[in-house]
Amino acid sequence: MSMPTMLGKKVVITGGTNGIGRAIAILFAKEGSDIVIVGTNEERGREVINSMIECQIDDSQNFIFNSVDVSNNGEVESFSKNILSKWGFVDILINCAGITRDKLFITMKEEDWDIVMDTNLKSVYNVVCKFLRTMIKRRYGKIINISSVVGVIGNAGQVNYAASKAGMIGMTRALAVELASRNICVNCIAPGFIDSEMTKKLSDEQKNKILERVPLGRFGSLDDIANVALFLASKSSDYITGQVLIVDGGLTS
Repeated sequence: MSMPTMLGKKVVITGGTNGIGRAIAILFAKEGSDIVIVGTNEERGREVINSMIECQIDDSQNFIFNSVDVSNNGEVESFSKNILSKWGFVDILINCAGITRDKLFITMKEEDWDIVMDTNLKSVYNVVCKFLRTMIKRRYGKIINISSVVGVIGNAGQVNYAASKAGMIGMTRALAVELASRNICVNCIAPGFIDSEMTKKLSDEQKNKILERVPLGRFGSLDDIANVALFLASKSSDYITGQVLIVDGGLTS
C-alpha cells in the first residue's frame, strides 16, 4: 500500500460541492488532507463531507463545509478569517468555482457577462488575496486554478466563459512569476470535455460530434482531472509553476 501524499495538508477547494471540485475533495481526503469545501448548496456540501468521512485515512482529519458566494469579497473575507483562526494557514488553494451563461455574444446581456466573470475569475482574486499572506510568510504554498480548454481555443456561444477562463490562465502565469521567489507554485488545469452533469445534458448527436474531435475517443472523467490536481498539489510538482496542463484527450493536439 502506497503512502498518502497529502497527509496533514490544509486544503481549500472552492466549487467543492459538485463535479470536478467534489472529485478533488474526495481524492484529497483519501490522501490524508484536512479540507474546506466552499459552495452555495448546503445539501450538496453535507453530502460531500459525508463522502470524505467515509474514505478518510486518519481520524484526526478535519473536513469543513462553508456556504460562501466566492464572487462576493466580503463573504470571502469573513470565511477566510474563520478558517485562518482555526488552522492558522492554508497549504493549498484550489479554485474550481465556475458557472456558464451560454448564448451568442450578440444576444448576451450585461448580467450574463458580469455573473460569469465575477464567479469564474474575480472569485480567484478574492480567494487568493485572503490566503496569500500566510503562504508568503511561511514561504510555501500551492495554488491550482481550474480553467478550461475553452479558454485556450474558444467556443461559439461561450464568449463570457472563454474570457473568464482565459483570464484565469493569464492570472496564473503572472502570479507564478511574482510568487516563485517565495516558494509558492501557481498552476492551471484546463479540462476538455468531461463526463459531468453538463455533458449529460447533451443529445447523443451533440456527444458524437464532440467525440469525433477527441483523438482518445471518450469524454474525460472527473478523476482524470482530480489526479492532475493531486500531482500539482504534491511534492512531485515542486519544480513546476506558471504552467497550464491541458487535459483534453488530445482535442487541442
